[in-house]
Amino acid sequence: MNKPEYSPAHAQFLKRVRANNRLVAAMRIGILLLLIALWELLTYFEVLDPFIVSSPSRVVSTIANLYKDGELFEHIGITLFETIVGFIGGTLLGTLIAALLWWNKTLSRILDPYLVVLNALPKIALGPILIVWVGANVESIIVMALLVSVVVTIMTVLGGFMDSTNANEMLMKTLGASKLQLFTMVVLPSSFPTIISALKLSIGMSWVGVIVGEYLVSESGLGYLIVYGGQVFKLDLVMASIVILCVLAAIMYYIVAWFEKRVTNPKQNPKKD
Repeated sequence: MNKPEYSPAHAQFLKRVRANNRLVAAMRIGILLLLIALWELLTYFEVLDPFIVSSPSRVVSTIANLYKDGELFEHIGITLFETIVGFIGGTLLGTLIAALLWWNKTLSRILDPYLVVLNALPKIALGPILIVWVGANVESIIVMALLVSVVVTIMTVLGGFMDSTNANEMLMKTLGASKLQLFTMVVLPSSFPTIISALKLSIGMSWVGVIVGEYLVSESGLGYLIVYGGQVFKLDLVMASIVILCVLAAIMYYIVAWFEKRVTNPKQNPKKD
C-alpha cells in the first residue's frame, strides 16, 4: 500500500498545521505548570494563606494519604460509576425523547414551554423530593444526574433535528421516502455534530448532578469528601477532591472528543495499486 502523495504546497500546509497543534499542546501544558508553580510559590511565601487555599504539595500529600488508607479509588469509583450511569442514561433518554418530539411536531410545540421551565429550574431543589421518592441511596444520586443532563440533551439534540438540511428533506420526500427513512438517512446524520455537542454538555451536567446528589445523601464519593472536608475545615481534602474531579471530567471530555474525531474523520484505507 502506497502512502498518499501531496503537492509541495499541501505538504507545507500540513507541516504548519502539525506545528501549530504542537504549539497549542505545549502552551496548554505550560500554562497549567505555570499556574501550579505560582500557586505553590504564593502559598510557600504566605502571600496566600495555605490553610484557606491549600497548595499543590499539600494536595498531593492528601491524595497520597487517601491512597495509603485505601480510600482513594473507593471514592473515585463510586462517583465515576454514578456519573457514567447518569451520563449514559441521560444521553440515551434525551436523544430518544428528542427524536419523538421531532417525529410529532404538535407534541413538541405543546411540551416546549415545559422543557424551558425544567431547564431553568435549579435541580438541587428537587433533591429533597428525590430522597423521599427514591430513597437516600445511590439510586437517588443517579436520578439527580440523569435529570440534570436529560433536559439539556433533549433541547440541544431537538434543535439539531429541527435545523436539519431542508433541501435534502424535500428531495427525500419527492422520492417518496417514509418518515423513518427521512429521519435515519437525513436528519440523524446531519445532526451528528449537534449530538456530539450534547454529549460534551451532558458530561459536565452529569458531574454537577452527581456532586449535588452526593452533597445531599452520600456517605462516600468525591462529593462527600468535599462536604466532609468543609465541615471539619480540612480544606486540603476539599481541594484534593476538586482536583481529582477536574482530572476525571477532563478525561471523560477528551474521550468524547476522541470519539468525535474517530467518527467524523475516519481513517480511509489507502487503495492498493
